[in-house]
Amino acid sequence: MSKELLETAKLLEPVLRIGKSGLTESVIEEIKKQLQKKKLIKIKILKSALEDKDKKELAKEIAQKTDSDLIHQVGFVIVLYRK
Repeated sequence: MSKELLETAKLLEPVLRIGKSGLTESVIEEIKKQLQKKKLIKIKILKSALEDKDKKELAKEIAQKTDSDLIHQVGFVIVLYRK
């Protein structure tokens, strides 16, 4: 199943960019809304969003806070899925 999701994800454009404000409550809410609509989304993390975290840590935190699965991560782009 995740192989199919990855194939689909390759065609997606990022629906959201997380910038210097970082992972705010409004960003989390927007991610949840997008997941509800689309089930599978791609998010770009800008370098300015990292502060003192590394990108893998931030990606896991996003997945946890949005109640979704982290399907894939390459560089600053993550793919989230929610059933």
